[in-house]
Amino acid sequence: MTIRHLRIFIEVVDSGKMSAAAEKLFISQPTVSQAIRELEEHYGGLLFERLSKKLYITKKGQKLLSYARNVVKQFDEMEEAMIQDNYVKKIRLGATNTVGECILSGIINALKESNPQTEIYSYVNNTRNIEEKLLKAELDIGIVEGRVKSPDLISIPEVNDFLVLICSTTHPFSKKKTVRLEELKNESFAMREQGSGTRELFEKYMQEKGIPIKIALEGNSSDSIKKAVIENQFLAVISIRQVEKEIKEGKIQVIQNTDSDWNRYFSIVYHKNKVKTYEMMNLIEIIKNYKNIDILNVISTGKLVKN
Repeated sequence: MTIRHLRIFIEVVDSGKMSAAAEKLFISQPTVSQAIRELEEHYGGLLFERLSKKLYITKKGQKLLSYARNVVKQFDEMEEAMIQDNYVKKIRLGATNTVGECILSGIINALKESNPQTEIYSYVNNTRNIEEKLLKAELDIGIVEGRVKSPDLISIPEVNDFLVLICSTTHPFSKKKTVRLEELKNESFAMREQGSGTRELFEKYMQEKGIPIKIALEGNSSDSIKKAVIENQFLAVISIRQVEKEIKEGKIQVIQNTDSDWNRYFSIVYHKNKVKTYEMMNLIEIIKNYKNIDILNVISTGKLVKN
């Protein structure tokens, strides 16, 4: 078994066909077939089921894939470090949209200060996309507000966060000390896109309580959500960290859930087979500095009650 075998295996998984993998790698299809056959003989089992001319990865194949991407990536990094005199250390950081808007810039600045020779790449998207890139070894580490689903990823809750219901300061709810959960079913909501950890948590909560959500707008940024709340009288559920500015400007009123169902964490996530570098360990220590929230100590809020 060689690195070349693993590269071919990964390309077959990503392409879905041996012919497509051969074309992408500029080799013949028989060469691809032979490499897969040699891997299967080496590990003593099928890596793909071949049904109706289609390939379906097996459990053994999934297990190999969880190692293969990281092994190939680490091999490439070793080659680059050993061969190139001007090799630059790199770290690829993924963050969900909420994290990106709240704390990412401060984290990157602190990481630059402590690792001035390290090249930092950051990628911001929703939880689902960050998870996919971590599994493909396209990112080294992620900070997410949602729950990752793959057993191949390690997720460590590290930074406190919670969701709040928000409305404009001209909305009728802004004058109420308490809002009943039942009242939300008649309101229009601005919601994050599918795949968002914020949306997943809120939808799950409302489903459990039997309250339908009337979605009037879907957006992939907090700015579009907050604008709809302020200008269109929609409601939204959002991280408390994302509305500090609008609260201070008197544009948004916060309604806090009286139970803890909207409490959550921003979690540090990385592949279970990933070798943690010094830069990754340093990043984890930096993230811990953002653990607590103090904005609610200086504002008055309404209360969301079950009934």
